[in-house]
Amino acid sequence: MGRTLEDKKEIVAELKESLSKAQLAVVIDYKGLTVTEITDLRNRLRPKGGDCKVTKNTLMKLAIQEDANWQPMAEICKESSAFLLIQEDLGGALKAYQEFQKASKKSVIRGGAMEGRLLTEADVKAIADLPSKEQLMAQIAGAINGVATKLALGVKEVPSSLARALQAYVDKDNDKDGDAAA
Repeated sequence: MGRTLEDKKEIVAELKESLSKAQLAVVIDYKGLTVTEITDLRNRLRPKGGDCKVTKNTLMKLAIQEDANWQPMAEICKESSAFLLIQEDLGGALKAYQEFQKASKKSVIRGGAMEGRLLTEADVKAIADLPSKEQLMAQIAGAINGVATKLALGVKEVPSSLARALQAYVDKDNDKDGDAAA
């Protein structure tokens, strides 16, 4: 038996709620994936701030019809669609999907949407190549630490440089006095 109108309204409301928290939505063709494989994908995405929603395209289209951020996705909602809704670590979540895809070899990225723009499969793969939030934070921390170290060494060097310059001046002045006395 099919879902009731109330069930469908509830699903659409849940999709809207999930989309409101997401930064990126990716549409995949999941034809052939088993329930176990979908569960595996969800388990891989969850630590990275992502989720996989399997729903009818018509329900997803209802959920996105009034939201300019996600409307472009409507044109790739066809056939067997699953939706990766990513809230946090975009690159990390997409890498988790890619690892899953390599293992299952059954799903294909159709594209996605982000900030009102339709993304191609190539766009989504480019986002996957971005460093993770942790990697970016480590790079920034390393850069800051490097600058701080150079600054500390430079500041430490100022007094000794000043002392050498003063000593050279005194020595030069003493040489003049010594020449005059001879």
